[in-house]
Amino acid sequence: MPIADTDLPPYDPAEMLARPYPERMRLFARTWAAQVNPNPFIVLAMYWLKYLLLFAGGWAFFCSFSAGYPGFSSLGSWAFTGVAFQKAILWALFYESAGFGCSSGPMNARFSPPIGGFLHFLRPGTTKLPLFPGIPIFGGHTRSWLDVALYGLNQLLLLRALLAPELTPELLLPSCFLIPLLGVTDKTLFLAARSEHYWVALICLAVASGGDTWIAACKWIWVFIWFWAATSKVNHHFPSVIMVMMNGGPFFPKWLKRRLFASYPDDIRPSKVAARMAHMGTFAEYMIPVILLSSGSEFVTALGLILMFGFHGYIAVNNPSGMPVEWNILMVYGGFFLFGFNPDVSVLSLGAMPLLALFLFVMLVCIPLYGNFVPSRVSFLLAMRYYAGNWAYNVWLFRGDSSRKLEKLVTASGTMRQQLEGMLDNELAVDTAVAMSTGSRFLYLQGKVLYDALPHAIEGHISDYEWFEGEVLAGQVLGWNFGDGHLNDANLLDAIQPQCGFEEGELRVVSVESQPLFGRTMAWKVIDAASGVIASGETEMAPMRNEQPWPTGEIAARFERRNEPASS
Repeated sequence: MPIADTDLPPYDPAEMLARPYPERMRLFARTWAAQVNPNPFIVLAMYWLKYLLLFAGGWAFFCSFSAGYPGFSSLGSWAFTGVAFQKAILWALFYESAGFGCSSGPMNARFSPPIGGFLHFLRPGTTKLPLFPGIPIFGGHTRSWLDVALYGLNQLLLLRALLAPELTPELLLPSCFLIPLLGVTDKTLFLAARSEHYWVALICLAVASGGDTWIAACKWIWVFIWFWAATSKVNHHFPSVIMVMMNGGPFFPKWLKRRLFASYPDDIRPSKVAARMAHMGTFAEYMIPVILLSSGSEFVTALGLILMFGFHGYIAVNNPSGMPVEWNILMVYGGFFLFGFNPDVSVLSLGAMPLLALFLFVMLVCIPLYGNFVPSRVSFLLAMRYYAGNWAYNVWLFRGDSSRKLEKLVTASGTMRQQLEGMLDNELAVDTAVAMSTGSRFLYLQGKVLYDALPHAIEGHISDYEWFEGEVLAGQVLGWNFGDGHLNDANLLDAIQPQCGFEEGELRVVSVESQPLFGRTMAWKVIDAASGVIASGETEMAPMRNEQPWPTGEIAARFERRNEPASS
């Protein structure tokens, strides 16, 4: 018996999965919107313990080796010293490079094992993405013993510095050079270290260790991160991010969750409430650096720090999937140390080191500016276009059981389905979890580009294909994932095709590029693993704001036709 429009979840999982694709996506969207807490409390508690014990606790442990350490109970005497801040940067570098951070745990489709990172990077034969694939020694798409040794050496050098009583240029400079070298061997490693932030700060600590110039330099880093992160939200994508994040927020009032949607359950697009929250968040993030830079009094600085704490803290406690909460913690800590405990250090004192100022100008102004206007050429991390709903992404479609060819790759974990099958005896539960993860893509405005692109990728019926989110696949194949679609696009396809040997039609990748700042469209292309690009186009984003997070009308008909893929 058909499910009426007035019916509400919960729906029978078997019946949902049996529905035609457009109807299935509608029921998935309603199911997601009806959940008060989509993430089980035990999962959230596990993450909070990780932030407290592993990230904050690890930093406190290494601070105990600093000269003159007064003991843990004297928190106010050591937590906001220069060496404590410096060790926070080093620990964040080690922590993220090891895989403990933003790409770990079940909210990133990592169940068993819960991390990739060093389990992948220390294993010869795993897949990598070198900056220059054809060069000798550092090229190639599989990890060599030299690659493993360089990664291990950098981690050991970071540990040596963390254990030192004081930090000197001699301890810091080796990693200043090794981290970009690791990026040449594998772009994944440079991005996994969050180098647009932590490595840039490490350079400042190493070359401006005397006096307070390094504090002024780090103030500029924090200021431009806030500026560009706010700028990345100047679009129509961010309201959908607020809708998704707040609906999953464990502390967002239940009675307000329904108001995130235009008209639950029939219209699951971002409401005016979600849009206002998005605008307020953008404005607040712009105001943080303005207040802290222009402050001439302790009172104004305190207001800026309270705003900063509230902004990052609100994000952190809502624990959105894939969100780097540790990064938010460090932004808060760094904000207090740099602007609260060192208000007398002028950002203009950076002028005493013109070469360092030039380096920061390139890293904090030129690269993000170019990356915002030409996003296809710059990682969204280096462009500082953070959690704003506008990022490059890819959908990998495996025809039939062709995904089994991925088993030819050397990896630290299996696919999302394989991990869940090892944990759950109920096959229906596994099918539902995998299917729900695909439906979540359409909740974001950017996901609706697939309404144009997907029909060009399928031969026959979409149900003939197994859907892999590129980000999740990158977590398995590359050992790390954090939303950067440039890590799981044609470059990754080029890396695994010689190893897996997909035949024509067995694997199609739908690759979507993010929307340029002030641009109107998102570009997409469909790539066949064996024959290359078979279709491409651009989607006007303004009309997509009117579409539901499931195919309707003519768009729905495209998904149900059995057709040969068209080309554009």
